[in-house]
Amino acid sequence: MATEPRIPLPEPGELRADAEQLVAAIAPPGREPAKTMAILAYQPDLLSPFLGWAAALALNGVLSKGDHELLALRVASNYKSEFEWVEHVEYARDAGLTEEEITAAAEPVESFAWSDPQLALLHAADDLHKHGTVNNKNWANLAAHFDKQSLVEILFVIGQYASLSMVANAAGI
Repeated sequence: MATEPRIPLPEPGELRADAEQLVAAIAPPGREPAKTMAILAYQPDLLSPFLGWAAALALNGVLSKGDHELLALRVASNYKSEFEWVEHVEYARDAGLTEEEITAAAEPVESFAWSDPQLALLHAADDLHKHGTVNNKNWANLAAHFDKQSLVEILFVIGQYASLSMVANAAGI
């Protein structure tokens, strides 16, 4: 993991005007825009389609916000992405995860009394991180708790945050 920024955040006026406006528009009220999105704005023709995908995944998904954020935290922890972890702790709180759940998302699964569906999500995130797939036992457990629509979304949520974690780490965010 980079210890200092490898790709600096854009300075005012450095980005194409439409990308600069888009980055400013996506900032949550009272907060800065995500640094990963500011970096992506250096490649402005990718920014808008990516934001559309990310918004669809976050806002139009069938998973509960709590399940979505539990996955985001686990992936950030697995990839040791401090940026993604910090970014999603606040979202996890807003989604109703307790401080104990947030902390436990970065610990071995046995160290917390997760519900069976939560445990299935964590095992899926861990398997994909370690092996690039979900083993048959963990898949059967996941499928016992989630329908096909949710299963597809789970895989893409994990993939999305793995990608963002790797970008944040490699770019030195």
